[in-house]
Amino acid sequence: MEKVECIVVGGGLAGLAAAYGLARDGVEVMVLERGNYAGAKNVTGGRLYVRPLRRIYPELWEEAPFERPVVRELITMLGDGAATTVELASERLAGPAPQSYTVQRARLDQFLADKATEAGAMIVTDMQADELLREGDRVIGVRAGDDEVGAEVTIVAEGVLGLTSGAAGLREQPRAADHAVGFKEVIELPAGVIEDRWRLNEGEGAAQLFMGEVTRGMTGGGFLYTNRTSVALGCVVAMEQLRTRTDGLEAWQLLDEFKENAQIKPLVRGGELAEYSAHAVFEGGMDKLPRPYGAGYLLAGEAAGFALNALVTVRGMDLAIASGWAAARAALAARAAADSSAATLAVYESFLRETFVMRAMEAGRGVPQAIENRRLFSEYPGAVGRFLEGFFTVDDDSAATLLRTSLRGARREFLKVETLKDLWSLRKV
Repeated sequence: MEKVECIVVGGGLAGLAAAYGLARDGVEVMVLERGNYAGAKNVTGGRLYVRPLRRIYPELWEEAPFERPVVRELITMLGDGAATTVELASERLAGPAPQSYTVQRARLDQFLADKATEAGAMIVTDMQADELLREGDRVIGVRAGDDEVGAEVTIVAEGVLGLTSGAAGLREQPRAADHAVGFKEVIELPAGVIEDRWRLNEGEGAAQLFMGEVTRGMTGGGFLYTNRTSVALGCVVAMEQLRTRTDGLEAWQLLDEFKENAQIKPLVRGGELAEYSAHAVFEGGMDKLPRPYGAGYLLAGEAAGFALNALVTVRGMDLAIASGWAAARAALAARAAADSSAATLAVYESFLRETFVMRAMEAGRGVPQAIENRRLFSEYPGAVGRFLEGFFTVDDDSAATLLRTSLRGARREFLKVETLKDLWSLRKV
């Protein structure tokens, strides 16, 4: 059996971050990527929160191929023929060190792959890891086709479905109830058109999230992110809720309907479809995380469940990079101790806390249960629109004052037992 010091299964952000950190410190590391290049299978369309990452591999972020810094945040609630948008435009979101950028994964992943290769990592593309090799409870390497490669530490960063780690019993098999399905289109538009439609200065970006009718009341929402010369438009919907519908609704129909919505159609008018993709998204939260380490192995990125949907912030890429960094640190500690036992690799959890990964997951512990409440997506977006319509409606009730209109609208739309219960359920989000 061929042997290397460390094998990384998966050439996404978590795997490449781990490989870069290991190779930079002189570790012999091999990355197995099933796509024909790093990023070929990674379809996340959206933003990377960079501010939490700036002390992790700081030498990378000045060169990384970001699209646009996000300076305009929009949340749109769709329901009952109305759209209500909360918008924030802030120079402080950009500044000299922007909080977040829009990204295209193929470009970003290939950049990280090049940096890992320059540092000394060996990245093998078109190579799928079929099985994790075991000796008792210890992972000793991988089988890829007819080849077997051994390693002291195997970092499994294979993504959300966890095909090899699940088969090896390192984590539970994925359940539809703990996942959503996301699907998006990349629509090409000229840079000037993007800046005009979102009222942006040259080079600036916007992020817009949608909830309500976009998912026909199911848990989930829509998103739109502005790239340099394109927008990423898509939907995410709870997999089990979609699967158990009885009306035959298909996921792709939601995106088609979304594009035809009166709020979306003008934004993408004249654009050309460049890409369509779909992917599963883990939304089980902190309580469904597997143990991320064991004898001879570490789990990183979405293979470890590190993804967080908190409605107004959707995070995964920053958690993936940080967990890859922590995995590299743990593998280096095992190398220094000449011991890759579970007891030694348990330091991985300390490194995860040293970043922000576990703190973020713990802070979002109550999110999965809270967003199971279908009223957040079916009733409240429309109720907010109806409430605000009262302020802008002129009729024959000349005695109506602003206060009276507010009280009347609040009593009609929100002063209900169910609403009070829902507010109480959101206290931990």
